[in-house]
Amino acid sequence: MKTPLLAFNDKGIYCAAADVYLDPWRPVEKAIISHGHADHARWGHKKYITHVTNVPIIKHRIGDIEVSGKEWNETFTINNVKFSFHPAGHIIGSSQIRVEHKGEIWVFTGDYKTEDDGVAVPYEPVKCDTFITECTFGLPAFKWTPQEQVMKDINNWWMENQADGRTSILFGYTLGKAQRLLKHLDTSIGKIFTHGAVENMTEVLRPMMDFPETTRITRDVKKEEIKGHMVIAPPSAHGSPWIRKMVPYVTASASGWMTFRGARRRRAIDRGFVLSDHCDWQGLLTSIKETGCEKIICTHGYTDIFSRYLREQGYDARTEETQYEGETGQLESNNEKDSE
Repeated sequence: MKTPLLAFNDKGIYCAAADVYLDPWRPVEKAIISHGHADHARWGHKKYITHVTNVPIIKHRIGDIEVSGKEWNETFTINNVKFSFHPAGHIIGSSQIRVEHKGEIWVFTGDYKTEDDGVAVPYEPVKCDTFITECTFGLPAFKWTPQEQVMKDINNWWMENQADGRTSILFGYTLGKAQRLLKHLDTSIGKIFTHGAVENMTEVLRPMMDFPETTRITRDVKKEEIKGHMVIAPPSAHGSPWIRKMVPYVTASASGWMTFRGARRRRAIDRGFVLSDHCDWQGLLTSIKETGCEKIICTHGYTDIFSRYLREQGYDARTEETQYEGETGQLESNNEKDSE
């Protein structure tokens, strides 16, 4: 039986022909990394290869590592296997990884979305034979409202809270979602304050993107200075002593999971805005069609349901277990994950 170009084992997605892993979850000699979120870029690998814009991100998050950066569409060869990075549109520096060997082409998406958010380099379909796709939101119930409308709703919510003399606290993960929100907030309404973790990550990204001015919340910042303004914080800040300085406040979360009212209730959030850094149902299906692929491997999300639907449509589709988390970290944990 022919050895597949990419195979899944207990360390990650392995390319035996090149002896290299894609987004491994256990320490390996050489890792090709799709993006900077903690479930895809982990500590402990000997050598890292990623897109150039992701280099400062993973250095900030992981520490002193040996890492090399590649440009979009730049082909690099390892043991006669050709690799290249292509925009995934998920967050800044996020890539699909194209792998070619002996006329066979595979694409691993990592995490991706098809809507241009004005921050990440927009997703580009890549032709391939086998497509490894996430399906975090692989149900027909997930259908995203255009970002322009969602941000209009968020800015209106901020103005309403301000008129009521309350501070707006908007939860979004420190890498990706926080900067997407920051980029599109209407600064004519008021000032934007940030949690330290959000500010630290945004400082790393400012050389790559023009973001509005923000003020880090420290012990020296007085409660009166924050009142009526916007605060961007990670979900882990909710319910923490840190948030008491913002009273009176109103909370909101920006996530694909806000499609379900129960998700908002479980997190005790006042308002939910449906804004995801992943594809919705139609985005997944459109992306798959555009690749021209014959085989599909579903790695995380609604894998069983989505792969079954694909098989009904005539695709050769199956699932594989991974340690990637999609957006589940937001609902299930109160520590500062970035899986959303």
